[in-house]
Amino acid sequence: MLTSDQKGNIAEAAVVSAAVKLGIDVYKPVGEGGRYDMIFAIGGRLLRIQCKWAAIYRDVVVLRCYSSRRNRNGLLRRTYVAGEFEAFAAYCPDNDSCYFLPLELFAARTQVSLRLGPSRNNQQLGVNWARDYEFAATLGRHGAIAQLGER
Repeated sequence: MLTSDQKGNIAEAAVVSAAVKLGIDVYKPVGEGGRYDMIFAIGGRLLRIQCKWAAIYRDVVVLRCYSSRRNRNGLLRRTYVAGEFEAFAAYCPDNDSCYFLPLELFAARTQVSLRLGPSRNNQQLGVNWARDYEFAATLGRHGAIAQLGER
């Protein structure tokens, strides 16, 4: 069984590989412990990226939008807030896919569900379809800039 550090390392390597294959320059911080894991250079803009491991549960890719650390009082969970980074990049080992999710669309959430197939009740409204957030769909045409809004 992989440790959380091993999962994070695998996710970061997969995200870097997928981004570079799409022609995106990727930069890594020198030290660990920051609120973002890498920087994407897209369209003359630098985007701070928080990288996550995301598993599939019941036809849904689940991205946890918080960090966890142990301290003397137990497990400390800390959610991410606007201004710490611009987007999540998630790697799902179950389908070997990477996803790009702008933080502004998912701020204040502790979890994001990306649906792979239709829901049992055929709900369409408010569903985050995994295909809409795949790297090829968002970053392949440098759509990250359009998603994050021109500022």
